[in-house]
Amino acid sequence: MIRDFIYLKANTVEEALDLIDQHKEDYKVICGGQSLLILMRQGLVAPEHLIDIKSVEELNYIQFDEKEGLRIGATTTHRTVELSPLVLEKFPVLVHMEENLASIQTRNWGTIGGNLCHGDPAGDPGPVFMALNGAVKIASKQKTRTLTLDEFFIDYFETVLEEGEILLEVRLPPIPPRTAVVYEKFNIIKNDQGIISVAASITLNNDGLSCNDARIVIGAAAPAPIRAKETEKLLIGEKISKGLLEKAGEKASEEADPVADIHASEEYRRHLVGVLIKKMVEKAWEQAKAQVK
Repeated sequence: MIRDFIYLKANTVEEALDLIDQHKEDYKVICGGQSLLILMRQGLVAPEHLIDIKSVEELNYIQFDEKEGLRIGATTTHRTVELSPLVLEKFPVLVHMEENLASIQTRNWGTIGGNLCHGDPAGDPGPVFMALNGAVKIASKQKTRTLTLDEFFIDYFETVLEEGEILLEVRLPPIPPRTAVVYEKFNIIKNDQGIISVAASITLNNDGLSCNDARIVIGAAAPAPIRAKETEKLLIGEKISKGLLEKAGEKASEEADPVADIHASEEYRRHLVGVLIKKMVEKAWEQAKAQVK
């Protein structure tokens, strides 16, 4: 049973920040609400004021600049990202990620900003945005700040958002040359949340043989999406081999910090991390190699 609340609708960012500032003692921001309403129904949160920013059209956009990269407004729906020709051309991994995120009904209504702010470690966009070296722009009545996605997630369903702040947009820099970014999650039911997910970005040197840079991100294997930094170090400067992939899988399994739940044991999740890391690193490596002329 959802407790009574006062519903407030904002049509602009300014209105949203004003409403939050007025009711900062007890509020929640809703931007789609498919996750928040479940928590409210379960009695886990019971805000006095619900501030709806879903209709803030100034945050509903996808823009690309060759120097600055991709910008996605917070109220942009998953389906808009999925069907964007621009995203498909410049960041195809995002389209692949969205195609496997929940159902079409969910993607039609759920928003990028709402997903990130929910802070679910099993969410799909977080690991991919982190692998893409993404950042978020955040605002309150007093200030605006930008920070990386690596800094954004703190713990289970907890982000760095402070009282009075909302997320405005996601920023993704252009993908460097000789770079491929891939994502996959392991789940029992298609389009369900991943038991484990891995996003991998591999940049090759000019020779197309050795790794110049790597960003490896694991989802659903810790209280928040995590960079497997020791695994990244293991790959940089090396040439791909079966032995290297085995070491990467083992190292990533050690870096993960999964918990057991109704979906999988801790041991099984660690095993899946190793399997997916090997698969995703090899896949990204081969795609990056195909770009070398």
